[in-house]
Amino acid sequence: MSPATQKIAGRYRVEGRLGVGGMSTVMLAVDERLERKVAVKLLAEHLADDPTFVSRFKREALAAARLVHPNVVQVYDFGFDQATSQHFIVMECVTGHSCAELLRDRGHLDVEQAVDIVAQACRGLDYAHRNGVIHRDVKPGNLLVSESGVVKLADFGIARAADQSSITQVGSVLGTAAYLSPEQARGDEAGPQADLYSLGVVAYQLLSGRLPYDATSLSELALKQQRESPTPLDELNPRVPRELAEAVVLSISTHAQDRPATAMELAELIGGGARGKSPYDDKSRTRAMERTAVTRVLSSGPPTAATVVVAPAPRTRSHSHRPREVPANRPLPPAPEPVRAQRVEREPDRHIARRVGWILAAVIVLIVVIVLVAILASDNSGTVVHYQRVVAKNAQSAINSVENIISKYTKG
Repeated sequence: MSPATQKIAGRYRVEGRLGVGGMSTVMLAVDERLERKVAVKLLAEHLADDPTFVSRFKREALAAARLVHPNVVQVYDFGFDQATSQHFIVMECVTGHSCAELLRDRGHLDVEQAVDIVAQACRGLDYAHRNGVIHRDVKPGNLLVSESGVVKLADFGIARAADQSSITQVGSVLGTAAYLSPEQARGDEAGPQADLYSLGVVAYQLLSGRLPYDATSLSELALKQQRESPTPLDELNPRVPRELAEAVVLSISTHAQDRPATAMELAELIGGGARGKSPYDDKSRTRAMERTAVTRVLSSGPPTAATVVVAPAPRTRSHSHRPREVPANRPLPPAPEPVRAQRVEREPDRHIARRVGWILAAVIVLIVVIVLVAILASDNSGTVVHYQRVVAKNAQSAINSVENIISKYTKG
């Protein structure tokens, strides 16, 4: 049966071939029931012999069929064709070109078109991620640009189904190694950040016409990702703003946590970079610059003399304090007098106090004597007046002496 007369599942009439890949062949067909053109992807025959792949393929194809978004290729149907013994997926037919074809024909794209393609792809990825679907195989061949300029992501879920197949090969199922994130290259589970890394590689290629890392195997790719830094985009293409180059490099960071958190955040950074806004204007993103391959090497060993942080010396009390700034409209407080001067001024105060004490003692003694004389003079009997000098060291001593004299010579 020639391709022109071939039918898939007795419903999809094949009209021609659109493309051939390592794991599938895409055919242009007509849905005779709904009378519309569709793209039918026939999976490679060897995949039908792997029960693990078959079960996962059904699960992932069903999840992809639930995605309905302008930037996602709609999946209409899937199943197994008994006549050809092939699994098939029926998808929306996009009239236009893939990004792989655009790169082949032009080398690289204009900044404005490349940014627009990445932004639309981000919207499709964001929708898929919010619905729990990870693409895992974002590459130029899966980014389709329609004649009206609408970008659509194709082949959702297929890479996940093929990832666990025991008989698939890395080159044919997992896509070109250059687009795989470091975590995928290590064999770890891929999450949304893996798709963002792959899209960042696509953005790099659209703007420069080359890949950030040229590798022929996963092991070689992993080594280059850890040890090398991509050539800055603004050096490869002078029309690329430096801020846009920074945004793209951020999306292909080796550490997943350093990449944008969501696809829409990546779209914002790419769009801002095209307008001259650096992704590092946000201080929270400087952490990505601190974890580059170069800084990791410098910080892995013991600290050198240049990197040792000197702890501040302990504070000690000092008589000299840094003056505080006083507002112009507030008068300055009077400066404190030196301590030594205060001590000098306290010495005369002590002498004055002593003199006052002696004067008070003398006055008291004089008053007592006068009172005593008056008492003796008023007495009718003959009285002998005795004179006695009182010498005392202080006022209290003088008073005590006078009291003794009075008690001695006064009649009881």
